[in-house]
Amino acid sequence: MKKYLLFFLCVSLISLAQPRISAHRGNTGRAPENTLATYKNALKLRVNFIEIDVRTSADGKLIILHDGTLNRTTTGEGPVKNQVFSELKKLSAGKGHAGFEKEKIPSLEEVCQLISHWNKWRSKKTFIYVDCKEVAPKPLVEILQNYDLANESCFYGNDPFLLSLKKEFPQARLMPSLRKKEEITAKIAALHPYAFDANFLSLTGEMVKEIHAADIRVFTDLLGPLDIVTNYKKAAELGLDLIQTDKPALVLKTLNR
Repeated sequence: MKKYLLFFLCVSLISLAQPRISAHRGNTGRAPENTLATYKNALKLRVNFIEIDVRTSADGKLIILHDGTLNRTTTGEGPVKNQVFSELKKLSAGKGHAGFEKEKIPSLEEVCQLISHWNKWRSKKTFIYVDCKEVAPKPLVEILQNYDLANESCFYGNDPFLLSLKKEFPQARLMPSLRKKEEITAKIAALHPYAFDANFLSLTGEMVKEIHAADIRVFTDLLGPLDIVTNYKKAAELGLDLIQTDKPALVLKTLNR
């Protein structure tokens, strides 16, 4: 009896807590996306997670860049995977952002060093929301483990990749996408996720309760036109566990954090 009471208490605590915050690509509106400069700003806001996009260079180095090509956010051109790390490091990752011309494409190791050092001196720690764009599970896990960030971070990717990651690192906190209610049962059976990255527009109170009843968290992206105060409040009312946003300071202010 005590076991069941404890389970339902845990589910209740999940649903009653204020949503945690993930800074999407580290964005705070004060520095270019996916750079060490913007990650430092996000850390100062005490966000719970910093979302990063991991890709692999031609010589096997894990780097952080959202797009598959260099054109939009850097001074380079062409596919990221065709460039060796030393050449990528010659580029500016501050394209279009005055004052940030010296920002470089960070490696995963540099990001881990930054966050690990921050956590060393803080009681409230920040972890990584890993968007696995183009990366093999083994080197990804090894770097995160070296900085004591693997166990508490979350991993987003397509379902086949998440299955391969789970084989490499059984403790991985998987976070598959969830686009509609009908996917819940099959995805739980196949992946045993820690959380769902759920489509905000499809979420209902009933869906959230069903997911929480399985001891799984509900994360959602509030980006672009969805990144507004009314949706932060609705997310809290629905009992969501995490909001991913480009405006973490506004979310904090809205939720009185």
